[in-house]
Amino acid sequence: MTRKGRRLVLIGSAVGMLAIAAGLMMFAFRDNIVFFYGPSELAQKQPAPGARLRIGGLVKEGSVVHGEGQKLSFVITDGKSDVSVTYVGQTPDLFREGQGVVAMGVLIAPGTFRADDNNGILAKHDEKYMPREVADALKKEGMWNEGEQRPATAKP
Repeated sequence: MTRKGRRLVLIGSAVGMLAIAAGLMMFAFRDNIVFFYGPSELAQKQPAPGARLRIGGLVKEGSVVHGEGQKLSFVITDGKSDVSVTYVGQTPDLFREGQGVVAMGVLIAPGTFRADDNNGILAKHDEKYMPREVADALKKEGMWNEGEQRPATAKP
């Protein structure tokens, strides 16, 4: 075999090994990929039951129902569509009706979601904070309200 042939075989085998390594990494990551949906996107795309998702929106007024122990059910809405969520665990202190929330868990059926036990519910942090995905979904649906901007103060 000539030098050129050996070089071609070496380059070809290196590219093949890189492709195999990339394929193995993608296979390992497939269980860790979690997609984010708003309620309207969830209704439109209709992922298969059992899919791991993050859904976000506003906790619908009057929808929070406390069950036995730490059982909780509520509805996440973006104004157009709703998703019923069940959760067993302690909720964040800032969790309440009308506030932004992100739930991570499994889609049980269309429009029904079960949030995970550990950190399955994330609530709004303060007056201005909302997860980017939730804010983008609400803006897309026309439900976003920026609120009043504070006037800038001049430094002396």
